Amino acid sequence: MALTREHVVSTAVELLRRYGLADLSMRRLARELEVQPGALYWHVASKQELLVEVAAALLEEVPSAGSGGSRRAAQAALVDLATAVRRALAPVPDAADVVGIAYAAERGSVTALGELRGLVERAGVPAASRDAVTDLLVHHILGSVALEQNERQVAGADPSYVGRDVAEVATSFATGLDVIVRGMVATKVSSS
Repeated sequence: MALTREHVVSTAVELLRRYGLADLSMRRLARELEVQPGALYWHVASKQELLVEVAAALLEEVPSAGSGGSRRAAQAALVDLATAVRRALAPVPDAADVVGIAYAAERGSVTALGELRGLVERAGVPAASRDAVTDLLVHHILGSVALEQNERQVAGADPSYVGRDVAEVATSFATGLDVIVRGMVATKVSSS
């Protein structure tokens, strides 16, 4: 089978799911694909570019947010989208790190995160605050995912550890998201 960009990315996603980011090296990926590491660079220019593609692949199943017609509808769509992104990332080891790298490297590279920005705009956030509010949302999502994964990791390593369970972390996420959305509304009102 000929090596393709899609095959490189899908294999990288599987390595991430199985072993986490620390073991997702270009050498390991090449070994998994049974090619020399140099062959990968015909399909992705760098590991950073690969991680951007992996992040997009992790979130490709997240449903589109839709148009979010009114401000209130955009706010509701934003909550739904942020929750769906979190849900897609939570089971994948180090997914928050990978998506964070992609977001830092190329903000518009991951469709779902680009849609968040569009919903922030449609929710009525002033232009001067849109990037900051979008960043806050992305950091809230990724931080919540990282917290859930860290709780699972610690609990797995130490059976006597009593930390937050997945439901508590999800509730905390929902509460924080509500605070952010309410703040967006307040930002709109205070800037008028």
